[in-house]
Amino acid sequence: MRLLGISGTITGSKTGIVIRKILKEIKQNHPDIMTELLDLKDYQIQFCDGRDPSTYEEETKRVIEIVASADFYLVGTPIFQGSITGALKNLFDLIPPPVFRNKVMGFIATGGTYQHYLVIENQLKPIAGYFRSYVAPGFVYAHNDHFDSNNQIVDLDLLERMSNLGEEMVRMSRALTHQMLETSNFYG
Repeated sequence: MRLLGISGTITGSKTGIVIRKILKEIKQNHPDIMTELLDLKDYQIQFCDGRDPSTYEEETKRVIEIVASADFYLVGTPIFQGSITGALKNLFDLIPPPVFRNKVMGFIATGGTYQHYLVIENQLKPIAGYFRSYVAPGFVYAHNDHFDSNNQIVDLDLLERMSNLGEEMVRMSRALTHQMLETSNFYG
């Protein structure tokens, strides 16, 4: 199984720090799971203009392929102006909805006010619903206070929630994969 972490921002570092830590822990606890980070900072992605995704070029095409080849996702975004980033929204617009269908998504967000955690409930989960993805029950919201001056995570509760989210995603993905295999063997 392949887990793709998506850092949905082209600025800042806290979102990437949280995602990297969760991916590292999953890889440590479940060596059979391949993990990869798609950091949107590392790519020059074209704006979605509604065309067939296969017609995009270079880095945009590569990013679409990376997302499409994953089995489940850890998606993170900082919250700007009470919303997900434009870069993450553009990525979601580029990906054909069937890519995410019946796959698990887990969400993390980072922000400067404690109320911004609601963006996960009010924006990210409905997007996953549109894609017909399965959403891990837990999520992680990291506030600036959870980090020290060197951007190291210092909040023990946050670290525990990060571990729990990773384990939920792995259990859900394995259970769904097992169920789909059983169903295909039954009907196959």
